[in-house]
Amino acid sequence: MAEVKKTARGGGPPQGPEAGGWTRFVTVRPRLTLLVALVLTALAVLAGSGVADRMGSGGWEDPAAESTYATGVLEHRFPGSQPNLLLLVDTGTGGVDAPAAAAEARRLAERLDAEPGVEGVGSYWSTGSPALRSEDGRKAVIAARIGGEEKAAAAVLDRIAPSYRGTHGPVEVSLGGGLAVRHEMQQTIEEDLLRAELIALPLTLVLLVMVFGSAVAALLPLGVGIVAILGANAVLRGITEFTDVSVFAQNLTTALGLGLAIDYALFIVRRHREELATGADPRTAVRTTLRTAGRTVLFSALTVAASLSAMLVFPQYFLRSFAYAGIAVVLLAAVAALALLPAALVLLGDRVNALDLRRLLRRGRAPRPDAPGRGAEGAGWARAAALVMRRAPVFAVLTTAGLVLLGLPFLGVKFGTADDRQLPTTASSRIVQDELRHGFPGNPGGGLTVLAEGPATPAQYTAYRDRIAALDGVARAEGPVTAGPGHAFFTVVPEGEGVGAGAQRTVAELRAASAPFDTSVTGQAAVLVDSKDALAERLPWAAGIIVVVTLLLVFLLTGSVLVPVQAVFLNALSLTAMFGAVVWVFQDGHLAGLLGFTPTGDIETTLPVLMFCVAFGLSMDYGVFLLSRIKEEYDATGDHEHSIRFGLSRTGGLITAAAVILAVVMVAIGTSRVTNTKMLGLGVALAVLMDATVVRGLLVPSVMKLTGRLTWWAPGPLRRFHDRFGISESDHPVAPAAPAPDGVQTPGERREMTALRS
Repeated sequence: MAEVKKTARGGGPPQGPEAGGWTRFVTVRPRLTLLVALVLTALAVLAGSGVADRMGSGGWEDPAAESTYATGVLEHRFPGSQPNLLLLVDTGTGGVDAPAAAAEARRLAERLDAEPGVEGVGSYWSTGSPALRSEDGRKAVIAARIGGEEKAAAAVLDRIAPSYRGTHGPVEVSLGGGLAVRHEMQQTIEEDLLRAELIALPLTLVLLVMVFGSAVAALLPLGVGIVAILGANAVLRGITEFTDVSVFAQNLTTALGLGLAIDYALFIVRRHREELATGADPRTAVRTTLRTAGRTVLFSALTVAASLSAMLVFPQYFLRSFAYAGIAVVLLAAVAALALLPAALVLLGDRVNALDLRRLLRRGRAPRPDAPGRGAEGAGWARAAALVMRRAPVFAVLTTAGLVLLGLPFLGVKFGTADDRQLPTTASSRIVQDELRHGFPGNPGGGLTVLAEGPATPAQYTAYRDRIAALDGVARAEGPVTAGPGHAFFTVVPEGEGVGAGAQRTVAELRAASAPFDTSVTGQAAVLVDSKDALAERLPWAAGIIVVVTLLLVFLLTGSVLVPVQAVFLNALSLTAMFGAVVWVFQDGHLAGLLGFTPTGDIETTLPVLMFCVAFGLSMDYGVFLLSRIKEEYDATGDHEHSIRFGLSRTGGLITAAAVILAVVMVAIGTSRVTNTKMLGLGVALAVLMDATVVRGLLVPSVMKLTGRLTWWAPGPLRRFHDRFGISESDHPVAPAAPAPDGVQTPGERREMTALRS
């Protein structure tokens, strides 16, 4: 095996498996490969233009839930009962009943009612409802509904908003309501995403230059990331033709597009430079790189895509959108890394090391290609691994306990729904909603609506209203409002918080209450209950997909029964700090002033699921890189502890650099003014850094040391299955060698000592 490896890394023809068709095409026709990629990228730019305008800002509801059904019927039968546009009319010191102010407000309401696409207009001046008048008597509300699906309604709002917002004679008008909040949230996310890209791209380039030294090599990963992002936008644009896609998914496209493309490019370029450092010519180096590191990149992409695909089992299009975006950008990043990058490396040849910007720091030493594991960096990781393995029980127990302790705040998590407080306090629709929340009587937006369907007499309606009004936790019940025979609705105001635990109990009691007609309950608390039920029902399926696919893929990589189990356990453990921080910071409000958000006392229901799938996939990405090098060396030497030290020496710096770069991208996303996006970016950044440092540097070597050579055991049938279908970075996997006698160095130990001395 040693001879085969040595020949493959020399300047002669590669030994072992012949270059496959793809490898041969990329290395023989690199210019054609780049030309095709350039044309496809240009087409992707055209196809993906305007994708954000076709995305939605909702998607948290289960489309098959009772609350969704009730909302749809109410929108059709009673459009006034489900207003999504609120005009807050400020009459100043004159008061809402001043003749001039009242006349102007009525004119505005009549004009709004005549707008195409607007229906169900009502106001304080037409109903006299005290709920539509502020407690100080200076403001009142005109409520309306813009019908149609989300994008069409947003278009109507864009058209009419400028003519209503602002000063109208004696009154000042501001726009709020659910539609205005979602629309402003979408615009804010688009602006924040552009700013995040402007922050992340130059910082990423600087970090890549620091990692590679060569400016030429640093530009390659960045180019792969940009191609992946543009391609994913085109894919999302196509998906919007068939289904709803959340605008939040664009944040994941940018983060994963840059992060994973850079990960894959780092891995391939570093391996390519290793081959060049051994004297291989550029074409041979690329072929060897694709046969080894290329397999790991493809394998890693499939693992990450499998983790993200678990979100497809959920009915909420908010979660499904992240699966669409994530799978597309991960696979495109892998394709770009395995096609564009090798073609560029062939054309560049030794010039991949050109423009070495670190030469000024070498103080006169001759520049040399970056060869991980051969210099101080690799030696440092090898020594750290050796230290950890000498005290493996201590590191394993203390690290596990520390991670569990960091995750304890998540035991107190409270789930809620996203509302206007996701926006900054300066957002116009947020200002309106704050005024309604604090300046108007009752519980705006927190009420429940009970839809009644079926024939009923007035006496039956009255008896039912009295029955639900007497329920514990109900402040008052009003109605019925009827629309012909067979359809009516009741308004129920729960005590306390509109989406709190009490309101959720009230939903259950309303649904259990007997009635002589069919009833359906909707409202914010009902939507939250249904969303939690849908997530709980499908969560085992999503977890099962992730676990089963991870176990299978890691087995195909390692041929071990124990390593896949370790990978699932350690990856899940690496996420504890993220979940603990989410509750401590974003639910409980610590650091709210520093980070610039409004704590609401709960976490949006779908966010933990999303963050788990994304962070677990990224953790597997780093795990695959490390395990592939450990397994490659173990196949070559049969020396378990040496293989762990060697794997960390060759990938420790790479994984750390990749994690830091991805964390920079995620933190740039986390500068968003929308709280959920901030939580996603900062939370995943924390998870990535914890995984790349604490888990890969401490837990993996200590746990693998404790399991010893049993780590690589598999029963005979599974061994034969892996021999036939498994994946390895090694060109020629061999049976593990027997341990060397005491006092005799294995070939791997001799090679490692030589590397450390150099």
